[in-house]
Amino acid sequence: MTDVADPVARDGVLVEVRHAALNRGDLNDARSGRVPPGAVLGSDVAGVVLWGGSLAPGTRVVGLASGAFAERVVIPADSLAEVPAMVDLAQAAALPVAGVAALRALRAAGTLLGKRVLITGASGGVGRFAVRLAKMAGAYVIASVGSLGRGEGIGADEVVVGLHGIGDPVDVVLDNVGGPQLVAAWRLLAEGGSVQSIGWSSGEPAVFPPYSTIGPAKSLTSYVTIGPVGADLADLVSLVAAGQLAVEIGWRGPLEKFPEAAAALRAREVRGKAVLDVT
Repeated sequence: MTDVADPVARDGVLVEVRHAALNRGDLNDARSGRVPPGAVLGSDVAGVVLWGGSLAPGTRVVGLASGAFAERVVIPADSLAEVPAMVDLAQAAALPVAGVAALRALRAAGTLLGKRVLITGASGGVGRFAVRLAKMAGAYVIASVGSLGRGEGIGADEVVVGLHGIGDPVDVVLDNVGGPQLVAAWRLLAEGGSVQSIGWSSGEPAVFPPYSTIGPAKSLTSYVTIGPVGADLADLVSLVAAGQLAVEIGWRGPLEKFPEAAAALRAREVRGKAVLDVT
C-alpha cells in the first residue's frame, strides 16, 4: 500500500470508493505488465459520487474503471450506474467485470429459450452470473465445475465435474477455462452451436486434433468487454434489486488484505466474487 496522487475528474465522475471486487484479470494485469509497476490496479468499483457528471454528490454508484483499488477513482460517465438503497454496495461492486461479461456473452449467443447451454468454470464469478442469467432466458443450463462441492447452490439444471456425463450435444458454451476443456467443449457442440471464449483459467494450451474444425457449421468466438457498460450495469443492478440475480461473495476483507484475496483467487478457493472493502 502506498500514497498516490488524487485522480482528476476532467472527463468522468469522481467517486469515493467503498468497495472494489478482485478479478483474475486484475492479477493478470499485475503480472503481464499491462498495468505498469506503481500504477493502481482494479476495475470493479462501487461508492458514492463526489463530483462530476449529472449525478448529485452522495449518489451511490457502481462502475467499471481503471485504478479501482484506491480511495478515489474517476469513472467514465457512460460506464457507471446508480445503485438503489435496497442493493448493498459490496454486492454492486461484484457486477462490472463478471456480470457484464456473462450478460454480453449470452446476448451474443442469440435466443436461449429452450437451448442447452454449457457453462464451464461455473463456480467462479462470471460462471455463477452466467448460470442465473441463462436460466432467466429460458435455457437448460449445465454447469461444469472442478468438484461437486463447488457446484452447491449454483442453480443450474445439471452440474457436472469437468465435462463428464454430458451425453447430448449442447447449443451454446460459455467457456471460462480454456485449454483441453475448450477442445472437449467444441466436440460437444451441436450443428449451428457456438462457443464464447470468455476466460482461460487453466493457463493451458488448447490443441485441436486435425479435422476437428471440419464439418457442420459451428463457431468459436473470442470475447472482451469494450466500450461503455453503463446500460448493462443498470440492467444488472435492476435484476439484483428485484431479487432475480443473486450476488455471491466468497471472500471479503479490507483492501489491506489484497495479498490474501489474491492467493485465494489463484488457488480457486473463492466461490463467486472476492470483494475488498475500502475504508
